[in-house]
Amino acid sequence: MYQPKTSIAVEQNSLPTMYDLPSEAVGDSGLPDQYHFWQGELLSETFAPPPYPDTDVLVACDLNLYYDLEHPLWYKRPDWFAVVGVDRFYQKTEPRLSYVMWQEQVKPFVIVELLSPSTQKEDLGLMRGKKGKPPYKWEVYEEILQVPYYVVFDGHSNQLRLFKLINGRYQAETVGHGEYWFADLDLGLKLVFCQYKDLSRLWLRWYDRSGHLILTAAERVQQEQQRVEQEKQRAEVEKQRAEQEKQRADLAELEISRLKALLRQSGIGSDGAGSQ
Repeated sequence: MYQPKTSIAVEQNSLPTMYDLPSEAVGDSGLPDQYHFWQGELLSETFAPPPYPDTDVLVACDLNLYYDLEHPLWYKRPDWFAVVGVDRFYQKTEPRLSYVMWQEQVKPFVIVELLSPSTQKEDLGLMRGKKGKPPYKWEVYEEILQVPYYVVFDGHSNQLRLFKLINGRYQAETVGHGEYWFADLDLGLKLVFCQYKDLSRLWLRWYDRSGHLILTAAERVQQEQQRVEQEKQRAEVEKQRAEQEKQRADLAELEISRLKALLRQSGIGSDGAGSQ
């Protein structure tokens, strides 16, 4: 199981908290469109790593991620990220306005960026920050936070890329057949053509060790409805079979009665002897 490690060790007193830092900023590039929102929602709803209880898993879409105490207002806003081994609520009681590394001391396990034209170069590490300026995403994820896994998906070309942190640097992993297994999570990620929000396309989906997709709440309801309907159909088939058996038995009884009547009319008793 992946063991989260603290990345910044400092005194907690008098440090800016979630409440002191902005939770949104006007003018950010790459703000989510409808597809970005739905894909992030789908990832969040189905992220269920077996080694961790739901209460110890944080998933977030477009949540400010503050990473540098020396520059407390610098942040990145990943399209989606997951942290394991941390309470999903802030101080176990409140929904999060942002994620502050120097408070939590637990870095994300995986970050997903959905490429858009305005952020593509930054997401793929093709841009480097200038001294004294906020670094770009790749630098933050790889060098500062050292996030173990970084996933980049282009929803236009359906190209999936995945990078694993090896010796402090991201190395491209082979994503065979559009899927990848995270052994530390006992969970996999793959591209699946399916319908979500009434939109049929390739979606990023989590799956279990048996290869089955982790279902959304709506899919579980639909699955249960199908199960109930199948049970009703089986019960109806069984009812029809029982009725047919009864009809056959009734017909057989009628035939026996008819034959007995014919025998009596012929003067032959039920014991086969004729009358004297």
